[in-house]
Amino acid sequence: MSETMLELSNIVRSFEQAGTRLDVLRGAALTVRAGELVALVGPSGAGKSTLLHIAGLLERPTSGTVRIGGTDVSTLDDAKRTEVRRRSVGFVYQFHHLLPEFSALENIVLPQMIAGVARREAAKRAAELLRMVGLEARGDHRPARLSGGEQQRVAIARALANAPGLLIADEPTGNLDPNTAEGVFSMLTNLVRQSRVGALVATHNLDLARRMDRVLEMRDGLLVEH
Repeated sequence: MSETMLELSNIVRSFEQAGTRLDVLRGAALTVRAGELVALVGPSGAGKSTLLHIAGLLERPTSGTVRIGGTDVSTLDDAKRTEVRRRSVGFVYQFHHLLPEFSALENIVLPQMIAGVARREAAKRAAELLRMVGLEARGDHRPARLSGGEQQRVAIARALANAPGLLIADEPTGNLDPNTAEGVFSMLTNLVRQSRVGALVATHNLDLARRMDRVLEMRDGLLVEH
């Protein structure tokens, strides 16, 4: 049995609006294991982004338990949550959010140096990740000189720079044309398998969702497996 990289148990997230309580998540639960791609689907406004933020320790649930790599992080203070997030979680968004003044290689080096890795070692890791995403010849290019698909490949490599156990991806192909999206998805799948990272991927692309290991639908604040 593969190691569990993410476990959410009975996650509730409520908001107060004009004196009324709005329950976005009503007891959602899921697990993501090493080397597994789990699709998260559902209409806009269903709570997918809220769930991703909770899974990635960007937001606290109203109640429930979050475990990352088997460790209960629910009660950690903000400083320790930041440490776990930096060490154990990688993020990929619909828009690449690369730093425009830095090269592709430097964009992958920076998060490693922030985590305390020496520059030479970080550059070696960045070069290896660029090779894995098929962009070893583009390392000195700034984002403006890369295509949309290439930028997203660099963003995925950056998310894996610190060798996290968990990858959170929010519409990673949503800003790409179908052919480019196919290439990026195939590359992402290969990286997840090779790196043994657990990936939770929110998407509106049902064709891609069905090609992942499992599909979870957000429905009425709960997760239903297809």
